[in-house]
Amino acid sequence: METGPIVVFANFLSDLAVDLNEGQILTQWAQQAPRKAWLLRPGDVLVTPVPLSREFLRYVYGLTGVPPESVAVVEVPPAGAVPLARAVREAGLVEYIRALAGDRGAALLPTALDASAIAFARDVGLAVHPYPTVEAAEAALKMTMLLNTKTGFRETAEQLGMRLPAGRVCLRPETEGVAREVLREYERVVVKPDRSAGGHGMRFVSRDDLRGGAVLRLDTVGGPAGMWVVEECLDVAESVSIQLEVTNSATHALFSGAMRTAHGSFTGYASPLPSSCAHVTDELEEWGTGLGRHLADHGYAGPFGLDALVDVDGVAYASESNIRRTATTTPHTMVTRLTTGSAHTHPAWSVSKGWTRGPMDFEAALARLRASRLAFDPERGEGVVLYADAPPDGRSWRYAVIARSAGDVEEQEAALAEVLEFEGG
Repeated sequence: METGPIVVFANFLSDLAVDLNEGQILTQWAQQAPRKAWLLRPGDVLVTPVPLSREFLRYVYGLTGVPPESVAVVEVPPAGAVPLARAVREAGLVEYIRALAGDRGAALLPTALDASAIAFARDVGLAVHPYPTVEAAEAALKMTMLLNTKTGFRETAEQLGMRLPAGRVCLRPETEGVAREVLREYERVVVKPDRSAGGHGMRFVSRDDLRGGAVLRLDTVGGPAGMWVVEECLDVAESVSIQLEVTNSATHALFSGAMRTAHGSFTGYASPLPSSCAHVTDELEEWGTGLGRHLADHGYAGPFGLDALVDVDGVAYASESNIRRTATTTPHTMVTRLTTGSAHTHPAWSVSKGWTRGPMDFEAALARLRASRLAFDPERGEGVVLYADAPPDGRSWRYAVIARSAGDVEEQEAALAEVLEFEGG
């Protein structure tokens, strides 16, 4: 990203990960937009669908060393569950962003490479990072959209030789019948809408659930039609992922780790992989680089993730791909940036979420961290970072922990739970 000014485009409201009719979950995800401030360098612009507090920006600039006057933050007023590009147009901000980008060879860095972001880049006269032209980014869109679906991933993963859970693809009206058929062979199945992220819309169904004429209710997610996947529900020991990047020359593995989940939904992440499943690292990298070559052959460039499940026997099964910047891409960039030059060249780190017993503002939370010496210390290259600003409710705090080892990360998380008085901490 050092090639020129970047317009960081926090388009969490995108049809790439889920259908736009899932407006509520998209609006929730958009609350994470403040974390994009960690990407800013002098000359950059951040376009965000949610406001960032002055206290948070001062904190980010203090840790990254970016002069506040050298960057611009454009807050786009709410416009409902519409793509960010449309919200920018409706707010009359296109010319303002064009003026901020200027004629300095700036490029758009979207959270999700989708059709609306590409159209916006063309309107404003920007390239799309890391592509050389808007046309090159547009050429990658078909494969990007396909591999962010469960059905597209299953088909491609089978072609590339990845190990997959037993499963079937079907249309929505067929889903219940297929689930009943698959349940004849397996005790439990997981039912997934084709376009979904973070576990949104997944259903876990057992034989008992469909006894006595019970109906599998799918009327609250996924739109009226479309494809679904019904898979064997594995006895999972760990949910893991590897994040990679496709460049002009090759596919590079960036980091891997274990996902924290609740009922199949993403709640956090810890890197590196725990020792209990470190043995799958090479296989994950083999699968990921194979997928990266396939993506490169179809014009894709940039970061992507491959998720997998490790069962109780230690066997890994590929589960889905995320051909976009994921919930861990920016935190990893932040960790790398904050620890460059410190003693920890390969720190352990985690991102997670905790709920305080009562609401507090950003300065109050940060004051507690500093008083307890838990706040990230650039000299030591470790500590807690409040990486996503104060939450709207003042209670559901996202945080990152950076430390020398996984054990140190766990210790700091336990101390953080006490200092911020997390529920259950």
